[in-house]
Amino acid sequence: MQKLPFDLDVAPILEAIGCDQRGAALMTQKARIDRFLIKDLPCGAANILKQDALSIGADLAVHRDTPSCGVSKTDALLFTSRAQLKKLIEKEKTQPFGLKAIAEKLSRFLLFGDEKNARVMGIINLNDDSFNPASRTKPSEALKKAEKMIEDGAAYIDVGAVSSRPGSLAPAPETELERLKPAIDALYEAKLYEKAIFSLDSYEPLSIEYALDRGFRLINDITGGRDDRVLALAAKYDAALCVMHMQGDPKTMQDNPIYDDVVQEVDRFFEERVAVALSFGVKELILDVGIGFGKTFTDNLKLIAAHSHFTRFGRELLIGASRKSLINSISAAAVGDRLGGTIALHLKAVEYGASIVRCHDVFEHVQALRVLNALKSLGD
Repeated sequence: MQKLPFDLDVAPILEAIGCDQRGAALMTQKARIDRFLIKDLPCGAANILKQDALSIGADLAVHRDTPSCGVSKTDALLFTSRAQLKKLIEKEKTQPFGLKAIAEKLSRFLLFGDEKNARVMGIINLNDDSFNPASRTKPSEALKKAEKMIEDGAAYIDVGAVSSRPGSLAPAPETELERLKPAIDALYEAKLYEKAIFSLDSYEPLSIEYALDRGFRLINDITGGRDDRVLALAAKYDAALCVMHMQGDPKTMQDNPIYDDVVQEVDRFFEERVAVALSFGVKELILDVGIGFGKTFTDNLKLIAAHSHFTRFGRELLIGASRKSLINSISAAAVGDRLGGTIALHLKAVEYGASIVRCHDVFEHVQALRVLNALKSLGD
């Protein structure tokens, strides 16, 4: 099952399904709603789902020969609002032909993905080689910067001491911890963990345990929890884990990355890593598609649009495109001049289902999200 972006042109899909042309014309004229592509739906299930959808004001596009069971199976495209989806799920829980399982899958899309609940994560870089020079912070300045971000509306603060820009090399674990200690200690002494969720941008167990022992509650792991020791620490401290997708490593990830289907590959990666993390006892997981981490320009745009699909995991989605080079591919600009493009990408990702926005510019993002929410509330 795949959830499609709400503004995707579905006319080619309706044609491929074999939907009646008049019905397809009516469906494409409907207002903004969620669309779910369901593959290989048995004829009996399709007919029941079609009638149940119609009974609540939703609709289901199927092959033209489905009503007479002239086909044994059909791909189907479900058109439904969020309110209608809740009603439909309850109906299908008692239906045969595998519809109960479909209801369970559909229910996951309701757990997260409401743009009104999106929160901002501020970035504090304690290294001197971050791709964004303006974000580089001395350990002695971390406390003041964190306080300002919280004042500006940040719900999360992500602290890191290792650059993951393309071509970068990781320092020794001991060097990373040495950079982090003064900042972590100052944040802990000030009890800022009572005002925001602090995240450590690291995949090294040495630094992670030090931070978790001092008020940090989230591990932001660009390797996706590849090290079992990180998973064990998340479980031990009951910490959340952000699982990010990356092809290769920072040193080589942008050396001609290639995918057969980037969305499906990231989907399989999430499925595998979520299963492993749960097996270690990690309770709270956040997913990050890894914008710019072993991705082409087109890959990045596809993944932003695919956030609506990734809500199928029933996990919060983090978007981190802040001032990244894909913006320069659209509109030539130095890192310091990419705020407008950053906000545009982030707001679109939020509309598609992202609920945590990782950024360098907290005040501007909090303001943008509040404006977006005000606009959305007009339809309530």
